[in-house]
Amino acid sequence: MSVCEPHHDAAANALTAFMCVGITVSYLPQHWRIISAKSSEGFSPWFLLLGGMSSASGMLNIIVMQWGIIKCCRVLSFGSCIESIAGIFQLALVWVLFVMILVLYMIYYPPELKYVEVDVDLPNEPPQHIKTPVKREQWKLSITLSWVIFWHIAFLIFITFMLLSTNPAPDWDYRSPQLELWATFLGVSSALLAMFQYTPQIAHTWRIKHVGALSIPMMCIQTPGAILMVLSIALRPGTNWTTWISYAIAGAMQGILLVMCIIFRARQHALGLDDFGQPINPAMSHATSSDAAPPTTPAVEAAVGDAVQSDMRSEHGVDVSAGEDTPLLTGKQHDAGSKGRGLFGWLKR
Repeated sequence: MSVCEPHHDAAANALTAFMCVGITVSYLPQHWRIISAKSSEGFSPWFLLLGGMSSASGMLNIIVMQWGIIKCCRVLSFGSCIESIAGIFQLALVWVLFVMILVLYMIYYPPELKYVEVDVDLPNEPPQHIKTPVKREQWKLSITLSWVIFWHIAFLIFITFMLLSTNPAPDWDYRSPQLELWATFLGVSSALLAMFQYTPQIAHTWRIKHVGALSIPMMCIQTPGAILMVLSIALRPGTNWTTWISYAIAGAMQGILLVMCIIFRARQHALGLDDFGQPINPAMSHATSSDAAPPTTPAVEAAVGDAVQSDMRSEHGVDVSAGEDTPLLTGKQHDAGSKGRGLFGWLKR
């Protein structure tokens, strides 16, 4: 028979409630930062991939570790049930809010960085930048990694609940050897992913030498908050080191990224640049506005195919600087490359 007794720990419950509020508040500056800037420049797609996979593994680890407590909700009161599974809600919240960064990253990916551009010299006119339907490598990588995250969480959920459905569970805290092994795998993989999660972001930020869309206020809240996060998880019943180790490692790595961003922001402002590396007071903000619209002459519309081929060569490192005989891209096809820009339009690209 299962023994389901309410577990009351006022200190742990208060800390978990505080952490849930703190987690939500800490992620909001990053979400707002991307939305208000209408740009996600500065993020490494590998950082988002590893972070999404790490947080998903951590969430499923605590579900496995506390599965007996979840099943006890059938006989516990609503309040006792919520109190018992508050730790699960806490880690699920981390995963949802982090994945929201990935969603906003894809929605607000800078349009000028999505497709290859060709410099075209027209007779008696200044050079113009013509976009092509050929995706840049970074944009293609971002789309691919987004799908990897989707299939990763789908696979982990399938394996987790398949094992949970076969767990005999003679007691609320009993786990079969298979479940123990799976929970350890989830916890250790979450820790390893968290350890490597910040490495590509740190390298990317070091390479571009500016903050971009990264939110310093979010990191200022989350870096010291990692200590409380680890403590709040460790105090929950049924958890062990595999459940909280990933958040300890992530907190330390995030501290390194925070220091880098503070240094780069100070450097940029000293040079009169904003967080995206642009002049704070651009003197010629409209100087290139005439380059926005591609030409639509009959000669331009006659040679679309060759332009795309030259852009594909450009993507693989071939110089495609064009002269007056270079075929251009029609405005009609340029519009075709912009279709499906809705909330989930990038999934179709």
